[in-house]
Amino acid sequence: MNAIQINETIDRSRFRGFHLSLIVWCFFIILMDGYDVVIYGSIVPSLMEEWSISPVTAGAIGSYTAAGTAVGAVVFGLMADKIGRKKVIMICTIMFSLFTALSTFAGGPVLFTIMRVIAGLGLGGVMPNVIALSTEYAPKKIRGAIVSFIFCGYSIGAMAAAMISKSVLPEMGWKPIFWIAAIPLVFIPFLMKQLPESANFLLSKGRDEEVRKIYSKLDPEVTLAPNAVFVKPASKSGGSPLAKLFENKLALSTIMFWISCFSAFVLIYAMNVWLPKLMIEAGYSLGNSLLFVVALNAGAIVGTIIFGRLTDKWGFKRIMVPLYLLGFIALCAIGLTNNTALAYVLVGIIGAASVGVQNISNAFVSQYYQPEVRSTGVGAAMAFGRVGGIFAPTFVGVLLTMNLSAQMNFTFIGMAALLGGIAILFVQEKYAHYRQEEEVVAGTTAGTTGTGTLSHEI
Repeated sequence: MNAIQINETIDRSRFRGFHLSLIVWCFFIILMDGYDVVIYGSIVPSLMEEWSISPVTAGAIGSYTAAGTAVGAVVFGLMADKIGRKKVIMICTIMFSLFTALSTFAGGPVLFTIMRVIAGLGLGGVMPNVIALSTEYAPKKIRGAIVSFIFCGYSIGAMAAAMISKSVLPEMGWKPIFWIAAIPLVFIPFLMKQLPESANFLLSKGRDEEVRKIYSKLDPEVTLAPNAVFVKPASKSGGSPLAKLFENKLALSTIMFWISCFSAFVLIYAMNVWLPKLMIEAGYSLGNSLLFVVALNAGAIVGTIIFGRLTDKWGFKRIMVPLYLLGFIALCAIGLTNNTALAYVLVGIIGAASVGVQNISNAFVSQYYQPEVRSTGVGAAMAFGRVGGIFAPTFVGVLLTMNLSAQMNFTFIGMAALLGGIAILFVQEKYAHYRQEEEVVAGTTAGTTGTGTLSHEI
């Protein structure tokens, strides 16, 4: 009887149409996720004027939305381990698309906030599950690059939000910008058909025939024997999946991941919600301020693609720590310059050190933990990170009421980048799942070589 390890098949698989389809759909989902998150920041100045709300209230709306994403990351991360990642991705995509569009019918900040919180639940739940699914199916040699590329979709969506807002706001107001967020609803039937379920989840539920179909797409040149069986994933021991993130010497790294995600989300939400307003306060027009959002996310894309690819060669820590430090320096410097071109460059660096670093961190965390708790690990890290997203909009709103200089505002925000870099320094890679796999392979190779030598001597 032939026993097949599906994870090993995936690891050594060549890039095929199956992988391209997965990347396209995951990229699309994350693109709309990024669009949905950033559109609020693009319309904050307009909402403050239309509803006569203060900076603190506007920041609080962003914080409540981020609170919804934090809850969604935990709840749907745990749910995915029970009902499957594909179903959770479908549910979350419908939630954030539908309730973002429905929020345009709110007549004031209270109902608008409720709609945004519900949408936030979907936004928080979709990202860790897309990370986990794309990580599981990506060939090992290019896994980091594929996951990082998919999350460039977030920045493309953010750039689209800024450009559409710049064009639509003056003529049609903010509501059409929110209606665009409903586009994923049209593609739900295609997502249901094209997006694969986790192979490990299918095997754990005894759905081997579905895994056979996936195997045929991964390696169409090989025909499985009728008696071939797939090795079942290790059965989960009792206890909370969350508790397992602190077992086997993982506790310190888990906490450091959480602090790093907190720091990254402080930067992301501070910039996405308040960058246009901060740049207006620094003397730029609304149109130019929205273009800074484009520069922010262009920097995130460049940083993710270039540095995400380098992680496969140099490792995650050697990339993330310097990026965080560069972000801190750029945030301290942007309040000191009146040169528009230099300001765009600095904002681009901040994008690489915030969204870009978090995209790379997503790949890092998803590969750090065992497959059976991968969704929980990513979801928990991002949930703690969302606490930073809750904190940042209100924090910056308070800063704006204190009439500080632009330099001081950006420097206070920049402290988060310094904290994130320190946290990543303390992550213990020697306990990572991918390091254990490397040791097993090395041990197997050494054992085979040793046996051969012994036989020869005898």
